[in-house]
Amino acid sequence: MTSVTALRFARQLGVGSIVLLLASPVLAQVPGGPPVVGYTVAEKKPVMQVQEFIGRVEAINKVNVIARVSAQLEEAPFKEGTEVKKGDVLYQLERPPYEAAVESAKASVDQFRALLRNATLTTERYKTLLSGPAGQQSSVDSALAQQQAYEAQLLGAQAQQKTAEINLGYTIITSPIDGKVGRIAVTVGNIVGPNSGTLTTIVSQDPMYVTFPVPSPTLLELGRMYAPKGGFNAVVLRVRLPDGTLYAERGKLDYVDPSVATNTDTVVVRGTIPNPLRKVSQNGDVAVRPLIDGEFVTALVEGVEPVVALAVPRSAVLSDQQGDYVYVVGSDDVVTQRRIQLGQSTAAVAMVSAGLSEGEKIITEGIQRVRPNIKVAPQPAGADPSKANGQ
Repeated sequence: MTSVTALRFARQLGVGSIVLLLASPVLAQVPGGPPVVGYTVAEKKPVMQVQEFIGRVEAINKVNVIARVSAQLEEAPFKEGTEVKKGDVLYQLERPPYEAAVESAKASVDQFRALLRNATLTTERYKTLLSGPAGQQSSVDSALAQQQAYEAQLLGAQAQQKTAEINLGYTIITSPIDGKVGRIAVTVGNIVGPNSGTLTTIVSQDPMYVTFPVPSPTLLELGRMYAPKGGFNAVVLRVRLPDGTLYAERGKLDYVDPSVATNTDTVVVRGTIPNPLRKVSQNGDVAVRPLIDGEFVTALVEGVEPVVALAVPRSAVLSDQQGDYVYVVGSDDVVTQRRIQLGQSTAAVAMVSAGLSEGEKIITEGIQRVRPNIKVAPQPAGADPSKANGQ
């Protein structure tokens, strides 16, 4: 429709010149020209592949300390919450009854040893008489049977002595592992025994396990990615602490559960990670380590070597009900919405497996000002906007 025809039509409708202004293609342009946007060129980059899972820290060793004999608890020389070494004394039980049992067992051993010595001499004497007219085979047989009986009784007495000595040793309860000792569950003065329950708990500190469930499809994907590259050796384990900080130490995966949890369709994966001392109190009794048994963390499975893939800034990727997409600036500066498929990505970089080609311009700045099929004034991301359009 020409301008004259539009004017006549407007007058017929009783509409003033405002309609003509709106109908004019020249006057309908946005004042100041097309919107300025910043773009980044899609290019292949080395990107670290990272998978995140919700995990839990677990101690490699955790021991419940229990009394193995019944006696009064006399001493507990350790301090709760401190780290102990294997063999350190935790509890001292009443010893005199068990020392007396050892002495009694030793006396029985000495008694049967003496009886055996005498029985051996008697047997030898009867064997000597057997060569003469006064010797009888029945006497030899009886003496030999008595000797063997004393030998058996001596062995029994020696076993009782060993048992008594073992029980005496149980009156001193030591730490079976290196680790941090828990609270005292039974105080000094109480009678304790095998049925008294846990006296305290020792939890190992370094290294620690990190366990996390992995959906079975994701586990298959990880297997296809890393099995040809060395399996467990192709990845490292990182941990993000509950406060959001990335733990400095790196760990190593060492176990995959052989069964899938039927209620969640996940497989438990485990790794070990160092947990060194970070702080020690002035008197040296309280040690602080970053990882705590039972703590929730984010487990990061990271490839040892980066992969080269087409990458764009994560901020350029938008999503709707149909999936992920980006805005691409064509050679005519017209915006196109492009559907893409993402591969393994990080928080900052998105790896694009399909939908883009290397060298295309992806809008990363001013996305809120664009829509498909409009013309824009593109410039490299981070450039001075005043220089757009030759200004």
